[in-house]
Parts: sequence; structure tokens; C-alpha cells
Amino acid sequence: MVLSDVDIRRYLAEGRIKISPELPPEQFGSCSVDFRLGHEFNVFEHSRHACIDLRDSKGIDGIMRSVEVPAGEPFILQPREFVLAITEETLELADDVLGRLEGRSSLGRIGIIVHGTAGLFDPGWAGKATLELSNLGRMPVALYPGMRICSFTFEQLSTPSSMPYRKKAGNKYAGQTRPLASRLAGEFKG
Repeated sequence: MVLSDVDIRRYLAEGRIKISPELPPEQFGSCSVDFRLGHEFNVFEHSRHACIDLRDSKGIDGIMRSVEVPAGEPFILQPREFVLAITEETLELADDVLGRLEGRSSLGRIGIIVHGTAGLFDPGWAGKATLELSNLGRMPVALYPGMRICSFTFEQLSTPSSMPYRKKAGNKYAGQTRPLASRLAGEFKG
């Protein structure tokens, strides 16, 4: 069952969903809450590396660089570019609540995709959300830290999870506070 705005506010009051900093009223929708774009981006150094090797034990961190965008200035997302970003808000979910990150229609209509595959936030998640930003359009787009970039919906599980994300052995992204590169390389053995 997807939670309505009434239920989201109740879950926030009960501490079953925690969002910080506290959300102003304009960030609430009928069944969602908007999150804002943070100041940090990870961009691929594609001109310095021949490929992404998923078996490379160093992982992908070495082929990305961090860009910190000052307040009031834009990050220009070029056509066909893919970058990682982070939300301003931190999210924490109870063991019986899951979150779903969705792009905003107003951004999708100009070719901005907010996530490719990582839209599900498991029960027990805690941290900031890494955004997988892509520009499918033909024109560069200026994205400003602090702008509403995505929305979250929430669903009630039938029972609490026996393996919430924060307790899962080998969880890769729990507690993240900055955009983290893929940690897929750690899954390869030998």
C-alpha cells in the first residue's frame, strides 16, 4: 500500500520515516515528498580511462572525480552525460517501510533522468540518496543545488523485514553522505 501524505506525516511523527532537515510544506505531494539536489557530484574522467572494468579491485572510484558546486551556481549537465549526485536530505526507514525514488515529470520533459535502476530503498535504509543523473536531451541543462530534483513514495510492508538494509552483511551504501561510485567490483571472486 502506497502511503498518502496524511500517512507520510504520521510516519514522520512516529519516527518510522525520518527525513532531515525537516521538510517545508511545499515539498509534500498527495502521496510523495520531494527531495532537493545536493552540492556534490561525481563525474567520470572518460578521457583518461579506456573503459570501466567491473573486475578491477580498485573499483570505479578511481575513474571519477568529485565536483563541489558553490551555493547559487549551477552544475551544467551536458547532453548524453551521466553523473552521480546526492540529495540534500537524509532518509531513514523503519524495518517495515520501503521507499521508492522517482524522477520529477517537469525534469523528465526536458530529458533529465534522475535514476536508471536504483529506485528502491530497502526497509532499514539510512543515508542520503545517490542520484543517477542523465541528460537525454540535445541541450545542456543547468541544475542548481537546492532545487527539487526527485520525489519519494513510501510503502508499508506486510511484516517487518528479517534482513533490513542496515543489518545486511555486505551492504554497500548504508549511511552514505556523498555520491558513491558503484561497488560492483567487490562482487567478483578470484
